[in-house]
This record gives sequence, C-alpha cells and structure tokens, in this order.
Amino acid sequence: MTVTEHPQAPAVGPERSRATRLVDRVLKLRELAILLVLLVMIVVAQAGNSAFLSTQGVKDLLLNATILVLVATGQALVVVTRNVDLSVGSVLGLCAFAAGDHLQSGGSVTAAILLAVALGIGCGLLNGALVSLGQVPALVVTLGSLYIVRGLDSLWVGSRQITASDLPGGFVDFGSGGIGAVPWLVLIALAVLVTTASYLRHYGGGRELYALGSNPEAARLAGIPVRRRVLAVYTACGALSGLAGALYLARFGNVDSSTGSGYELTVVSAVVVGGVAFTGGSGSVWGAALGALLLTTVGSVLPALGVSSVWVLAVNGVLLVLAIAVDRIVALRVARALKKRSLSNRREGHHG
Repeated sequence: MTVTEHPQAPAVGPERSRATRLVDRVLKLRELAILLVLLVMIVVAQAGNSAFLSTQGVKDLLLNATILVLVATGQALVVVTRNVDLSVGSVLGLCAFAAGDHLQSGGSVTAAILLAVALGIGCGLLNGALVSLGQVPALVVTLGSLYIVRGLDSLWVGSRQITASDLPGGFVDFGSGGIGAVPWLVLIALAVLVTTASYLRHYGGGRELYALGSNPEAARLAGIPVRRRVLAVYTACGALSGLAGALYLARFGNVDSSTGSGYELTVVSAVVVGGVAFTGGSGSVWGAALGALLLTTVGSVLPALGVSSVWVLAVNGVLLVLAIAVDRIVALRVARALKKRSLSNRREGHHG
C-alpha cells in the first residue's frame, strides 16, 4: 500500500522529520483501519445478502465508487496545498451535460470526452487564477463558482434531460462493461490514481505540493513557485471533474440540470475520511480513494441489509467527524513533538 509521501525540502525543515514520521504512522494506520472496516462491512453484507458479492454485485460496488474516486483524486491534490474546491459537483454536472449534448447532436465519443475535460480545465483554471493570482480565499472563490456554474448549467439545460436512448449504444455499453467483474471505468480510475501517486512521490513538483501545504510562507522563501503550483492543482482538479462528468454520463446514461448537485460535500468527506488533512501538507490519493470506496460501500451495504437510506447520511457524518477529530489529535501531537525537539535543540546549543 502506498501511504503519504512528504517532501524533505527546505520548506519543511529537518526539525520536522520526527513529526513527519508520526503523521506517516498515523495515516498508515488510518488506511489500514479503512481497509479493515471495508472488509467487515462486506462480510456482514454477504452474510445478510448472499447476492452481494456476485459478479454483478462486485461490479456495481466498483462502479459506484469510480466517479467519486476520480473527483476525490483531484480534490486531494487541492487539499494537500491547504485549499479546497467546492465547485467540483457543479463542474461535473456541466461537463456531463456538455458531453451528452455533443453526443446527442451526432458528435463522436472521443470529442465528447475531450470537450468535457476541456470544459473542466477551463473551470479549474478560473478557480486557480482567482486563488493563486488574485489571492482570494479558496473557500470564497469555489463557493462562488459552485453557484455560478450551477446557474449557467440550469440556464443552459433548463427542463431538458438526456437519457440513454439519446446516446450511442457503444458509449452506454462501455459505461457498464468491463473484464469480468472489473469495469472499464475502474481501470481508467486506477490509471489516474497510479499516475497521480507516482507524480506526488517521484517528481519534485509533487513533493513541493506537500511542502506548500505544510508551510506556504516557508515554501515561498525556499523558492517553490507557490502560485504556479496552486494553479496547477486546481487545473488538474477541474480536468478530473470533467472526465468524471463524461464517465458519469456513460455510467448512468441520464443527465439533467440537477446532476452533481451536492456532490462536493461527498467528495470532501471522502478526502478527509481517507486521511488527507484539511490543514494541508499530508495525505495521499490512495487514502482519498479508500475514503471514496468506504463511503460508497456504506451506501451499498446498508440498503442491502434492509437499513433505511437515512442512516447512510448519518454514518457518513459520523465518519467525517471521526476523521476530523483524528486530524486534530495528530496536529496537537505534532505540535508537541516539534516543541520538544525545539527545546532539546536549544538546550544542546546552550550547553555547547
């Protein structure tokens, strides 16, 4: 399992290494805990419903998580830099309808997907420019773009609705097809995850994102191009939201003006539950993907056991609160570790 990667850069400083190791251990334990909870839920669901782990059941479980995993991957990049993008749900809905409208007009599948990604990139660039260049708080910018994009989507879509019958048969079949119990969409999401995790681990630009999230001012003093990095992560988040919109269309074959509404809250929950600290500087895209899988599994397991869907929201809320509490405890322990280390260094310097 890949766990959180932290940059050993001037922005972080050697005195933080002990605290960084503490965070690494905690996040590794959290990812293992998520896996354990997932296994327990699946075993319980299978015991209560023997069809839960059938080939179609496994495929549905994976498909339900795919769209959320893609968007959560982009959101994780943004949150690592100590920012947030609340517009992802609206962007997903707009891009999904744009792709559907293009296909409905006789356009090619490739062009429809590229259109959705390009539209997502445009939204991400706008958010990133306002946050990085305009120095406007991310919460304000993306909350505003959430309503702006949703409003534009509603004006454009109106009462129209795109259904599977309006789309090419091959596109809809691709959305539900795959190799055995492994859908094509899952393979796409996995490729995105591997690529993103590799960038964060093996490339300087990826490691700089963690340094930026840990201490923006120190990162700036260390020569890290802070504004460019923030613009890049918002652009990537927009692109993945656009891709998720196109795949949402292929998966469900049904898009209207309400598509993606409220989705941003689920995405943020998945990222935080998966161990990406909302204060920035720690977490991994694998953790975010596990968080997404956990939330979607809860949404599948409880109904399979005959539990009301109302409890799904309640359980998701409990998981989010627990994740935030863990992050807070870790932050306090890190602060204490750094304080002790600083005092120890001072004493050594004094005696020296």
